[in-house]
Amino acid sequence: MTGPTSASQSLTRVCPDCDGFASVKVTLGGRDRNGHLRTITAHCSTCHGTGTRTARRLHTSTREVAA
Repeated sequence: MTGPTSASQSLTRVCPDCDGFASVKVTLGGRDRNGHLRTITAHCSTCHGTGTRTARRLHTSTREVAA
């Protein structure tokens, strides 16, 4: 896709650890008695399953250093 990006895409902060894929199903390598795959859901520990991350605040020091 070429051209300018929309405002909603440029303002979204995607989680750098999961790249927006915050929750995934992982197979455990077997099937249960009914023939279904055994799976677990894993969530990104940085964004807690949202796929986005809030902007960091800049830490400003209120102390002044005497010269």
